[in-house]
Amino acid sequence: MRIEMQPGALRLASGQTLKVTDALGTTICCNEGSVWITEENLRKDVVLEAGGCYQLRRAGLALVHAFGDASVALA
Repeated sequence: MRIEMQPGALRLASGQTLKVTDALGTTICCNEGSVWITEENLRKDVVLEAGGCYQLRRAGLALVHAFGDASVALA
């Protein structure tokens, strides 16, 4: 089975963390795998499975961590 990458998608290897800075309002969509998202000064973290999206609620630092190999897109 071949999985097509969406334009603008980023591949994250298992255990890799993407740092997103000052991206208030940016939407992160998980295309493959699952990722954990935490935002600076926000108590609630989010886990996205493939097909899920989340809009960043804070300026500052957000971390997107891949539990396994994953693909995410930011818009």
